[in-house]
Amino acid sequence: MARDRQRGGDVLCVAPLQVWGQLRSKLLAEKTVVFTSATLMLGGDFTSVATSIGLKPSERVDEADPSPLVAAAENPEVEDDADPADHREPWRGIDVGSPFDYARQGILYVARHLPPPGRDGLGEKQLSEIADLVDAADGRTLGLFSSRRAAETAAEAARERLPHLTILAQGDAQLPELARLFVDDPHACLFGTLSLWQGLDVPGDTCQLVLIDRIPFPRPDDPLMSARQRAADRAGGNGFMSVAATHAALLLAQGSGRLIRTTSDRGVVAILDSRVAARPYGEVFLESLPPAKLIIDSTSHVVTAVQRFFA
Repeated sequence: MARDRQRGGDVLCVAPLQVWGQLRSKLLAEKTVVFTSATLMLGGDFTSVATSIGLKPSERVDEADPSPLVAAAENPEVEDDADPADHREPWRGIDVGSPFDYARQGILYVARHLPPPGRDGLGEKQLSEIADLVDAADGRTLGLFSSRRAAETAAEAARERLPHLTILAQGDAQLPELARLFVDDPHACLFGTLSLWQGLDVPGDTCQLVLIDRIPFPRPDDPLMSARQRAADRAGGNGFMSVAATHAALLLAQGSGRLIRTTSDRGVVAILDSRVAARPYGEVFLESLPPAKLIIDSTSHVVTAVQRFFA
């Protein structure tokens, strides 16, 4: 149950915990299907996404070495289907590569030295890091934040510390207008939340730095994601890895994909969440991102690298 502010009443929202059963019996059993996307490989493998749409890991034709997400995707609820009418659905995962030379066109920076994100939002160290990186890129920054409050805090701090740059924040105007202003001003920055992670396409010099403030795990109070995690745990799987980490890896891949849109684009993706470098599950996220030159170091080193890269 949720409050709809526009209509002034309560709205009951209903969503299925899973759709793999319906897809497997109604679609995959009857047709040959091609699923394609730039973000189907999570943790370096197709199995996590394949399992979510009804394809069993044991049915894969070209088995590869499992990643942490592959192990989490071995969901007994999928594997132990007791329906005698069920039959094998062989599937193949094919990585056709990319036209982009990420190692030459991009840098992936992880700020290992920063404190882990907390409930209080962006701290002084994170805000200083943002200002240093934006200044090194001379604007031209897309800031992707986990909350509207974080985006607004970062925008306000950047305006104070970098008055020579144009800082736009989601909410200042409608998204199409913000995108136009971002493209028109070669030294502008645009800070926002989820709609920018997935729906913005700005090739060229407009966007040469993508900032991500933290791993986009689902909110703890998200009822659907929480229910899916509990269901995976009850089935004997790892709810955190198969639901929360998979969701976050997909969003990180989509967000970092805002940077390199053509073969001539160049730039830096900066992740300010030290857990990507410090926690064991961080490898899953790194394997889900484009293979750009990786820098895990302090700001002083990366700022020099960014300035040299753009020069």
